Amino acid sequence: MSGFHVRGWCPDAWQPMAAGDGMLVRVKPRLARLTHAQLIGLCDAALLHGNGLIDLTTRGNLQIRGVTDAGWRQLVETLIGLDLVDADPDKEKRRNMLVAPDWRDGDDSYRIACDLLAALDMLPELPGKMGFVIDAGPAPLLAGAPGDFRVERCEEGRLILRADGRAGGSRVAAGDEAAALVRLAHWFVETGGTASRRMGRHLAPLPAWAAERLVPAAPARRIAPGRHPLGTALGVPFGQLDAASLRDALASETSAVRITPWRMLLVEDGSLRASGLITDPTDPLLGADACVGAPACPQASVETRMLARRLAPLVSGRLHVSGCAKGCARAHAADVVVTGRGGRLDLAFDARAGAPATQSGLTTDALLALFGTD
Repeated sequence: MSGFHVRGWCPDAWQPMAAGDGMLVRVKPRLARLTHAQLIGLCDAALLHGNGLIDLTTRGNLQIRGVTDAGWRQLVETLIGLDLVDADPDKEKRRNMLVAPDWRDGDDSYRIACDLLAALDMLPELPGKMGFVIDAGPAPLLAGAPGDFRVERCEEGRLILRADGRAGGSRVAAGDEAAALVRLAHWFVETGGTASRRMGRHLAPLPAWAAERLVPAAPARRIAPGRHPLGTALGVPFGQLDAASLRDALASETSAVRITPWRMLLVEDGSLRASGLITDPTDPLLGADACVGAPACPQASVETRMLARRLAPLVSGRLHVSGCAKGCARAHAADVVVTGRGGRLDLAFDARAGAPATQSGLTTDALLALFGTD
């Protein structure tokens, strides 16, 4: 039996998830963008109804941590008033969409995302972790991001509809992209895909209208800290923001902020001077993933983020420190992975969390000694 429990759903505002530090309430900003007023309201809500910590997720969402049973309903009402949550729980549940964060008003990504938002009522009921990826810029920016039904560019420059897990996609006419996504979602359900829970695991042959094999264009370079055509990109260590610090920084700022799936903020037409944010594209913390760890997560048996801060400068390549074998912070393999097990640490290379260890049962000091620390 595994030492952790894998949930088949993702939390949202109407369906929070219990954690060691209270409930997690997920917020899904439309097109992953928050205005200045929404940011102020979000920070105030996190401080009033949570423990003041806000997580960035790999789906371009936010999570307010430490919410109590008593404060949850009032928090949701506040978020509805900020237009960050839908008053209809079913519509909120369906709104699982990741949009390339470099969209501009009126471009293809913006247009398709708005069309899909308008078509939410037409979607079938899908497993909770499933989502849509709108990546219609000149080259795919979200190739490694989680999603099941995608619109992106092919090598020829045309927009294609691609089912996750398939190497190629099919041409889709301008203006029909959202309808094609809805149609593919219905096909998934009608062909028994719900049992597999993800498009990448559903092996049924695609319908003829979605079975072309146009190869996606080469991925664009991921956004990194520094100047960006839309403003300034800032890294968020381990994807966690302190609401009080962010609130203070926002007092003198007027820019909107976009949430990326890489634990990065994109500040439109300006910068954000909140403490702890990463401005250096060579900062070793940009190459480190670490879950919240113990005691905030009941499934974790070790502290994670202080350890990751100490290890990151010593590691060549990607580092993943996971409080348990579930590996929430990173789904893919890392060059160095440290997994908590029974209060000790397992070390593996080129592996995912929980993989067979090269060395197991290590203390923190013993682990650090392997990387050259005294």
